[in-house]
Amino acid sequence: MAPTKLFLIGVKPVTLQLAIAIFMLQRHDQPSFSRSGVENDSAAAIARKVSFLSRPDSYTPAVTEVRVRETHMSWVFMNGERVYKLKKPVRFPYLDFSTLERRAAACRAEDDLNRRLARDVYLGVVPLTENATGYAIDGSGRIVDWLVVMRKLDENETLEAALHNRSLHCRQLERLTAILRDFYSRATRILTDPEAYPVALYKAAIADWHVLMNPRFDLPRGCIERIAAVQRRFLAERSNILKDRIHRRHIVDAHGDLRPEHIWLSAPFPIIDWLEFNAHLRALDALEEVAFLHLECERLGSRWAGDLIRRRLARLLGDDPADGVFLFYRIGRAMLRARLSIAHLNDIQPRTPEKWPRLARAYLRLAEVDAKRLERLLMQRR
Repeated sequence: MAPTKLFLIGVKPVTLQLAIAIFMLQRHDQPSFSRSGVENDSAAAIARKVSFLSRPDSYTPAVTEVRVRETHMSWVFMNGERVYKLKKPVRFPYLDFSTLERRAAACRAEDDLNRRLARDVYLGVVPLTENATGYAIDGSGRIVDWLVVMRKLDENETLEAALHNRSLHCRQLERLTAILRDFYSRATRILTDPEAYPVALYKAAIADWHVLMNPRFDLPRGCIERIAAVQRRFLAERSNILKDRIHRRHIVDAHGDLRPEHIWLSAPFPIIDWLEFNAHLRALDALEEVAFLHLECERLGSRWAGDLIRRRLARLLGDDPADGVFLFYRIGRAMLRARLSIAHLNDIQPRTPEKWPRLARAYLRLAEVDAKRLERLLMQRR
């Protein structure tokens, strides 16, 4: 991994796990909506914007149908050949979309970052305007919000769909690994304090354990405790290996959320939905990001796909199976995903509440198997 540009994130690395950990430990389980008193951030104005963007006649040319999806951070409007994304005026400890200016900056950052691996998908940022007659997309009135515009992709062509359908081909994975190899070879290297890196990982793990052990979630506490013990042991015995990875500049400005649902297997093989709202959260060991993708492939029933990706990238990413780092990263990601899954039950009205305990337990099962493997490896090297 030849170093390119270097920039300083800070003396103490901030990981996605740690940032969200702080959020969860503070019990701010719901997003904080802007209360600035500005009309276009009011609940009524938000509802009007969503209603307008949900109507087929709001677009030029008019479409026959608009499909709407809601996430914690955005509303997504899919119409015909285009997708429009409206960011919510929310504020978390790790992001702030609470003002029009911040949402504008986030939209521009999303468009810019995603052009790295999906240039023909992201089509720019346009204003949502308002005048005496109402809202308009890229109209002549005052700007009340901003929209990211994308070309609509066929969701049946994602890596996730191929894994679900058992239709994945090796040649598709070879193409994907070539894209990832080129990306990680060119990615900006992140300078950080080697001494602080294991500490940040430990704090992130603490936050996972804290949430997952909550009795009201009724998760297997013994399993969680066993996994946590192996994580602590690895950090106690092999933190120098993690520090060495810092010295060898394996921490990069990564994608940040490399899941199969964000990867398309049709030409030109775009990878979308970069984690754009906070550069600190993309500061990752590239091996951790690949371990996360490997984990997701196995969860979806195709470990062989993750194994192939890992093998093709092993040399570039300094992946030595004997040092246990890959397993440690997989465990950490599984615990994080378990926690984020079960945390949906903290929502006032959780969508599909039956889904989240089942998903959390699936991640915990994967983490437990990995923890046993890592424990055996640690015992062999005593």
